[in-house]
Amino acid sequence: MLYASEPLAGKDSMTSRSEHFALAGVMGWPVSHSRSPILHNFLMREHGLTGAYVPLAVKPDHLEIALRALAPLGFSGCNITIPHKEHALAIVDAAEPVARRIGAVSCITVRHDGSLLGTNNDAYGFIHNLQQQQPSWRGDAGPVAVIGAGGGARAIVYALATHGTTEIRVINRTFARAELLSRESGAPITPIPWEERHRAVEGVTMLVNTTSQGMVGQPSLDLSLATLPVDAIVCDIVYVPLQTPLLEAARHRGNPTVDGLGMLLHQARPAWKSWFGIDPEITPALRAALEATL
Repeated sequence: MLYASEPLAGKDSMTSRSEHFALAGVMGWPVSHSRSPILHNFLMREHGLTGAYVPLAVKPDHLEIALRALAPLGFSGCNITIPHKEHALAIVDAAEPVARRIGAVSCITVRHDGSLLGTNNDAYGFIHNLQQQQPSWRGDAGPVAVIGAGGGARAIVYALATHGTTEIRVINRTFARAELLSRESGAPITPIPWEERHRAVEGVTMLVNTTSQGMVGQPSLDLSLATLPVDAIVCDIVYVPLQTPLLEAARHRGNPTVDGLGMLLHQARPAWKSWFGIDPEITPALRAALEATL
């Protein structure tokens, strides 16, 4: 069986790709909203791979069983999404330092021996998306408010801290989770109780929603932007819909915005390099293919 650590690219690469079935997927609960299958199957066609990228709807209490099935089923790896990112870290056989630092796994590679290597590409995807959509952004520009304290928030806090942000206000419904993130991350975090969220965005240079609030089928994020500076960047990692209620409200008042689709797109590059030995280009045609489904 060919695993992700055995690159499909190389001499006679096109012949090699046609002789093997490349298999990967995205694991979450729910997972029907994910556009990852469209993204990765587009790339498979672009690079001449015979294979498939599939959605894997896995309940939280079945996560370990599902992950252990990846190797015998012939998967090169999979992406991990809500709500499995933190739990997956405790299951993988090895984890790259970035995943350990973040405390969550967003991508798993099946190695030669069938063992599972976990990493986290969320920080990479977030920063590259932010720099592409708002190239003037600087990490040291001032305070940043982050809504949520789950796996996505952990990655974004890591990304901000490593790019020079010295004050990160983490606002979460469960204050203890925000405190835990502050203790475990080592980042310059100020935990903020949920009841103080409306005032906590005052004076920030960027606001980032890392929760599922605003996603199709979920209630909108309950946050007033009245005290948010009009020049503050507003980001949402949700991409279904592309323009969430938070982003619409921000645009209406004149704030620059960053949608979550680019974060998904940019995460594909390190994943593909690990699974298939290919560094794919993130093209306008690829983004357009995903936008057409939103």
